[in-house]
Parts: sequence; C-alpha cells; structure tokens
Amino acid sequence: MPLELFQIDAFSARPFGGNPAAVVPLDAWLPDATLQAIAAENNLSETAFCVPAGAAWQLRWFTPTVEVELCGHATLATAHALYTHLGYSGAEALFDTRSGRLSVRRCADGRLELDLPARAAQPFAAPPALAAALGAVPQASLDAGAWLAVFADAAEVRALVPDLRALARLPCDGVIVTAAGSGAVDFVSRYFAPHAGIDEDPVTGSAHAVLTPYWAARLGRGRLSARQVSARGGELDCELDGARVRLRGHAVTYLRGVIELPD
Repeated sequence: MPLELFQIDAFSARPFGGNPAAVVPLDAWLPDATLQAIAAENNLSETAFCVPAGAAWQLRWFTPTVEVELCGHATLATAHALYTHLGYSGAEALFDTRSGRLSVRRCADGRLELDLPARAAQPFAAPPALAAALGAVPQASLDAGAWLAVFADAAEVRALVPDLRALARLPCDGVIVTAAGSGAVDFVSRYFAPHAGIDEDPVTGSAHAVLTPYWAARLGRGRLSARQVSARGGELDCELDGARVRLRGHAVTYLRGVIELPD
C-alpha cells in the first residue's frame, strides 16, 4: 500500500535550514502502531499525518517515540505540502487537532502564517535540577507545561551544552531557553525535549506559543521577530493576537517519496 511522503524544511526559505518535518497524507487513519512506526522510521522530530474531513483536515503529529499534543512546524509543513503539491488553493488550510482548530494561510510575500493557541507561562521556583541539567543558572524560570528558562543574553543561550539525560528526567514537557536578541531579532531561543525522543528541536512552533506572550509582555509590543539558535536555525515573525499567536515563516520542500507498506 504506497503512501506519499513529503519532507519539508519549515521556518526556512532554503533547504537544509529550519526544522524538517515529514508529511504523510492519508485517505483514512491507519492503526496508531503503524503511524508510530512510520514516524520512528523517518526519525525526524515530527511526522505529520493528515486525513480530509469536510472543509478541514484531521491532523496528528508523532515524534520517533510518542504522539504529541501540538506541533507548529509540522503544521506549517503540512500546509506547504497541501498548497504546493496536493492542489489545495483555499484562502486558508484548517486543521482539527488535539489542540483544537488550527489554521495556516498564505501571505502575499510567500510566507505562511500559522495560527496557534497562546500558552501563558507562570513564574515558579524551578528545582535545582533544572540549572544542573542546563549547566547554567537562569535569571528566571516559568512553567507552561514546558519549562521556560530565561537567561541574560543570547550568547549564554547559544553556549549551553545541557545534560540531555538529566533534562529527560525533569517533570515537564521539555525545556525552552531564551534571552533577548541582539541586533536583528527581538529574542532567541532553543528547545530540548529528550523525553520525547528529540534532544534539541531545530525550530519549534509550539515553543513560540509560549515565548510570544512572554516577550510581548516584557517588551511591551505584540509584533516580534525571533530566531531559534539551534545548529540549523530558523526565523519566525511572531504576533500576539489576544488568546492566539500568529507565526509567519517560509517553508521549502526537500524531498518527495513513497512509503511502501505491505498490503
């Protein structure tokens, strides 16, 4: 049973940048074990599976080891595949997910705009194990399901070499590290989720659903530029709109292929 597969570099205008996601369009859902096996075989931070559902698509995301509640870059990648390769021409692509209704629309400049629910982070007293795992003491720590560790400057964020096994033992949905940007961007970040099979995610849409309201409040404005300073790196234009976050970025196709499943 052949299945189409697209590998899309999201939040990048060029191949080999941003965050790669696999997109597998389906006519109907396969067993969860098959979806997880495909994601493990792809061995990317996320594989997205979509099934038509009227005017929308049902959308699910899997890391190599688990299904996740929200994935921004793989949603952007799915919309890119629909618009670029699968003949969709609507004003926006609508997705029904475990995090509710999401949408992606095409911008006049060629970027895609992803609409996500904002996730407010609350200050909390992080255990000493957080600083020990990161190898540095953050200025502030906040909790939004994922923990947010705030550092003094972008250089400190770039220089972190965390203990990934120690991070995986923390009782949280990954660790976001961030600092104010210097020069071209308002803030920088990195994201670690070894508990979900992702040591360091290259560019993370869901993390920016946390980062955007945090930095909007701190900087006093709703439109922000961001860079995730992973090895691959990626750029995002972020906007806080009430209870929603809008993320704008490019996406580019790296490969098209066929998955050969047994009948």
